Amino acid sequence: MSIEVIKKGRPRAYPPRPTECTVIFWEALTKGKFQTTKCNDCNSFTFPPKPVCPHCWSSSVSWKELSGKGTLYSRTTIYAAPATFKNETPIHAGIIDLEEGIRIATQLLEDDPIPIDSAVEIVAILYSDGPLYGARKPK
Repeated sequence: MSIEVIKKGRPRAYPPRPTECTVIFWEALTKGKFQTTKCNDCNSFTFPPKPVCPHCWSSSVSWKELSGKGTLYSRTTIYAAPATFKNETPIHAGIIDLEEGIRIATQLLEDDPIPIDSAVEIVAILYSDGPLYGARKPK
């Protein structure tokens, strides 16, 4: 399953610092794939991806694609952000409960506020210097 890729013609305000493990996540996100690691021993998902399961400490993990579908658990709007994000405000941020049982924090892409408990979908945002991800109401 793929997620939509939205192109932005500018660099990210604060790019992530990929590790040996997470570079796989960021490269896949560029192609519209939203994935993370899942433990082969206890079957727990981990987000962000990790080389060792934080639930049972197993190093036997595999990459699994996620649906990108979830529910908005919580939200806030940030008006006073650090200088790095001055051109990004207001920043709409939310906590999303994904279908796979993972809870993540991400930017909300919205024109009107998304109500709590609404269905949302993850999208890849492809900036000129690499990808990020966000959530929005399903199209």
